[in-house]
Amino acid sequence: MKTVLFIPARYASTRYPGKPLVTLRQRDGSAKSLIQMSWEAALRVRGVDAVYVATDDDRIADAARGFGADVVMTSESCENGTARCADALARLAIAPDLVINLQGDAPLTPPWFVEALIDAMQADPTVGMATPVLRCDRQTYDNFIDDRRNGRVGGTTAVFDRNMNALYFSKEVLPFIDAGKVPDPIPVFHHVGVYAYRPSALAEYAAIPPCTLENLEGLEQLRFLYGGIPVRCVEVDARGRVFWELNNPMDVARIESALQEAP
Repeated sequence: MKTVLFIPARYASTRYPGKPLVTLRQRDGSAKSLIQMSWEAALRVRGVDAVYVATDDDRIADAARGFGADVVMTSESCENGTARCADALARLAIAPDLVINLQGDAPLTPPWFVEALIDAMQADPTVGMATPVLRCDRQTYDNFIDDRRNGRVGGTTAVFDRNMNALYFSKEVLPFIDAGKVPDPIPVFHHVGVYAYRPSALAEYAAIPPCTLENLEGLEQLRFLYGGIPVRCVEVDARGRVFWELNNPMDVARIESALQEAP
């Protein structure tokens, strides 16, 4: 399959304006922007034919070109990363078999997370969209609970049926677990903000207006569920790595710590 990967990036984040250009301290003491780290993560994925930063902001575009990325400028009206991917695909006038959305706030995404999506789409041609889920370890689960206890919007959780099709995604910690009864393994799955779409599913998404749940949760993938488009969840293994997205300013320290401790 011909596969194109987009890194959608916007400057005007509500919770963290300018987030793609925030710099993070690397293991060797140097600093890199979030968007550069995401681009380098994308380049490590096998089976991808082209990688583009998709943005409507000249500051992000200039920074991306500065470290060697290909850039596609998109409309300012794109309300989320999926819409930006659809817009970028139309502007490039290309026809891949598969489109990957590697959101620009997840620089800790290991390449095998994305490769697992590509493999799942190759194995089942009926799947129009897929996304990774990662079983929470105790540290990640505690981070989720700490964020919610302190009124912060942290990562996203996913629940799915026995066929691994999503039932719901939420910024709440689902399922609820009594604090004194947390089992091992923990039955909470962290949704990883990466998506694989067939172009037909992207086009169908673009034709559906935003839904109430999507707007309330701030989760674009809920529009697929609202529109009756199945979302296949693909369980991945962190292989000892810490995974966390940069959602809030305090996540910078979490990610920098993970970079220092990476195997």
